[in-house]
Amino acid sequence: MNIFFASAGGLAAIVCLIHTFLGGRAIAEPLLNAPGLHPVPKLTTYYCWHIVTITLAVIAGMFGYAALFAGGTDLGWVATILTFGYCVLGLAVPVFKNQTFKDMPQGWLFLPIVILGALGGSL
Repeated sequence: MNIFFASAGGLAAIVCLIHTFLGGRAIAEPLLNAPGLHPVPKLTTYYCWHIVTITLAVIAGMFGYAALFAGGTDLGWVATILTFGYCVLGLAVPVFKNQTFKDMPQGWLFLPIVILGALGGSL
């Protein structure tokens, strides 16, 4: 078993759960209850929220597969590259949109997953 991919998968699953349950209450519910927001951007953003949920779950599964099967290293690298992109975006948006990492910590959640994924892919 590739312990680095397994650890990345475990952390990715935790991030998925944080997104789904804590983020849902903090982001998705207020979005849906925003009275002044037109239905099209509101529901499109809500749809994108669910796409992210699915993607985070799939990434956790990809790392899990890569951890269990030696032939899954390429899949582990794909998950690592996706997570790297989410990390960079999550670290850039607060800077470029004058927000704080306290209010938008998402990018930091992906950093340990990227590191573990890169270590797992390097074995």
